[in-house]
Amino acid sequence: MIWHWTGLAVCSLTLLPAALALITGRVPQRLHSRLAPMRPRGWALLALYMAAPLNAVPRLAGASPGLIMAATTVAGVLAVTGSLVAAVAAHRALRATG
Repeated sequence: MIWHWTGLAVCSLTLLPAALALITGRVPQRLHSRLAPMRPRGWALLALYMAAPLNAVPRLAGASPGLIMAATTVAGVLAVTGSLVAAVAAHRALRATG
């Protein structure tokens, strides 16, 4: 159980603020060119973050095994979606600069 709490806390303190900063555009000016396109990367980070609560919260709440499996499946889909969005954003940034 301690690992679920630890993972949830670490993801909430690192991925969530970074994702929200990218989505809203509140990134230091010197990082704008390095992180372009910012919004798709922010949405990708948010999707990756959502995998942590979807895995941890049902287990911590003592949910039924069926609900835990469903939440884990949704978390996996979100993680794959976030990874694909991040890859597409990086590919688009590469094509725009080169």
